[in-house]
Amino acid sequence: MLFGLTETQQTLKNTVRKFLAAECPPAEVRKMMDTETAFDAALWTKMAGQGWTGILFPEEHGGFGMGMVEMVAALEEMGRALLPGPYFSTVLMAGTVLDAAGDEVQKEKYLAPICRGEAKATVAFLEESASWDPDAVRLNASAGKTGYTLDGLKLFVPDAAVADFIICVARLGSELALFVVPSKTPGLHITYLPTMDATRKLYEVSFRGVAIARENLLASGKRAQSALKRARDIATVGLVAEMTGGMQRLLEITVEYAKTRKQFGRPIGQFQAVQHQCADMLLYTESSRSAAYYAAWALHEGIPEAHLSVAVAKAYASDAYREVGNRAIQVHGGMGFTWENDAHLYYRRAKASEIAFGDAAYHRERVAQMVVDAEQVPAEEGVLLAANARD
Repeated sequence: MLFGLTETQQTLKNTVRKFLAAECPPAEVRKMMDTETAFDAALWTKMAGQGWTGILFPEEHGGFGMGMVEMVAALEEMGRALLPGPYFSTVLMAGTVLDAAGDEVQKEKYLAPICRGEAKATVAFLEESASWDPDAVRLNASAGKTGYTLDGLKLFVPDAAVADFIICVARLGSELALFVVPSKTPGLHITYLPTMDATRKLYEVSFRGVAIARENLLASGKRAQSALKRARDIATVGLVAEMTGGMQRLLEITVEYAKTRKQFGRPIGQFQAVQHQCADMLLYTESSRSAAYYAAWALHEGIPEAHLSVAVAKAYASDAYREVGNRAIQVHGGMGFTWENDAHLYYRRAKASEIAFGDAAYHRERVAQMVVDAEQVPAEEGVLLAANARD
């Protein structure tokens, strides 16, 4: 792999930063936070006009056919800007599931509108157990003569209120299954859940005798498991990139504050204790960035250690973003806790992202599972990576 972005990738990254600085400044972020959807239709249209909704997907469905590294470069800037709204749930979650599990007819019906920016979507996965293990899925899907019926409850579904359709992960007999559920389907009830991170809205979604047409089954059994695994890996790497962007912004505003805030007649940045905090923030940020880009490259290239690199990246970033937030607030002192200061907004995102797609403990367990699986990764390499993740 190249240890740096190509000219095209750097141009994309710079373009995303400039666009978000103009169209989604902190004042606009706070404005969207005050709503129950954190969605701005005008901003969404402009983002779609930039082609961001189709970055990952094939050209035959209206996408740009770019790679994971390009996607990560864009997502890092979105995390830096604390972008609210359904971009992540639509593109990185629902879009990747459709791309991995759907047939050509389903992709044309559901993925193509996502690429054009005409549809918003999400994935309903978590239930009362709050476990990211597919074996924890209990929502029941029963087969009938003309289709399927869904009954059960999904929790912490991102952006469900603005989604045009929801991809529901259900249990069809003993098998895992993926269904496309239009948002206006009778029996589907969506309830807003107040959460710590107001930039990313979560909802409870209840399925009460929801009738689904047979053609809305994306996949079941091993195909559903494989597609979901692929999509979750892509979304997890994307989240790590967002987290890295948030760390970068926290570092920037903290260093700027340390240069201007004076104590005992000197900028506090001249004190070694403050310098140590900022140095730690830089270390966490750069290490997370390296892990994110390597995992993205590994997924794109399909190398054997790709799944392991995803788990290592998320395990590290889950702790790193929280620690960067801790240090940012500590350097700011009491000011870091005030509503007017942006530091706490990033800290809220850090805490929410820490547990999304599994926290550090969950992914370290994944590393341990892979270490003992000789078919996925050599034991020596796995032990080394597991130790790095733990440290």
